[in-house]
Amino acid sequence: MNDIPVSRLDALIAEQEGLDKVDRDTIRAIQLKKLNRILARENKRGAFYRDLPERLRSLEEISFLPFTTDEDLAQNAGGLLLCSQSKVSRVLSDATSGTTGAAKRVFYTGDDLENTVQLYMAGLGELIFPGSVTMICFPFSGPFGLGELIAEAVSRLGARPLKTGPLLCYGEYAELLEREKPDTFVGMPVQLLGLLRYCGKGSLCRALVSGDACPESVIHGCESILGSRLFPHYGSREMGMAGAICCHAHEGMHLRENHIIAEIIDESGRPLPDGERGELVVTTIGMEAMPLIRYRTGDFTRILPEPCPCGSAALRLDRIERRHTGLSVPELDNIVFEDPAVIDCRYELGKDRLCIFVLAKGGIDKPLMMEKLTAAAAPLKAEIFACYAAPGDHSLYSGKRTLITVV
Repeated sequence: MNDIPVSRLDALIAEQEGLDKVDRDTIRAIQLKKLNRILARENKRGAFYRDLPERLRSLEEISFLPFTTDEDLAQNAGGLLLCSQSKVSRVLSDATSGTTGAAKRVFYTGDDLENTVQLYMAGLGELIFPGSVTMICFPFSGPFGLGELIAEAVSRLGARPLKTGPLLCYGEYAELLEREKPDTFVGMPVQLLGLLRYCGKGSLCRALVSGDACPESVIHGCESILGSRLFPHYGSREMGMAGAICCHAHEGMHLRENHIIAEIIDESGRPLPDGERGELVVTTIGMEAMPLIRYRTGDFTRILPEPCPCGSAALRLDRIERRHTGLSVPELDNIVFEDPAVIDCRYELGKDRLCIFVLAKGGIDKPLMMEKLTAAAAPLKAEIFACYAAPGDHSLYSGKRTLITVV
């Protein structure tokens, strides 16, 4: 008998759609109905998607529609906004001090953000309980920010959110663990591993990771210290900061299909069958402010073809990887974090060399690490600079892990 509980996402979809239960046929019918509703509105409005058909006869016909790209989002924000500005509660932009040209902006209404909180509750509800204490290490950026939305979900579940953020030093994290005794961590995977290796697990026993790639050595390192399986989640700002959640089967991430239609395409843009790996394309039929049609995420994964052992009706995404050319940070991380003494590392890419700066707690096996990194970085010369982590040290990345280009 299967004793794995059904993903809480099924109950959420049923509640949001006014159903007693969900199955594959029901989900597909919901998707087609919502997609056609968006197409009809866009056709009448005459904005960015004005040249698309007013309705489709089947979900399979979606493959005939054109893709939406990051450039489209940057150049046509007003044309992609489907509601009035007065209903917009949050705008996220990728503008930075070094940005040139138009910045990509994504808009959310209050209902969009409420849907995000409800999905967070479904995902977090798999691992936190009333009375527990949850350490949130994502940024807190003001009303309706990522950290704030997660904290709201934690509170609604009857747990206490610790609004830690990602910028404390290791000594401060150690003091917080000792003082507050959180049982659950929510944040990026490498940040979790560094915290566990420097501070020890303390009271922590469960963790939800998201926001960046999670290589095998990082997963193994975290789970071996925690003594429990990680709950990976997937999302992006284009899909409302939340897209897919992990259940107790730990076999992929269930997609919120009443809000997202997922496709996997090959390099030529042709749809791939379930089970084959390619680029993830999403149509965000549940977004009120800015629904996107066939948006190319630049993330690579596959739709797992078999039903989940938990019995959920929702499709599952496999592990996510970002598109990259040349050196891959997850591949490098997989090598460096195999060494159990490594707390964190940073990669700087020069003209002919790759410099790896390592924070460690104890001695590292530098010859073995150098051998593997040299093979991975060829023809670049790899150099490792290691030092012992101190209480005042911080994570070497405050966000997603990237190659830092230096002149």
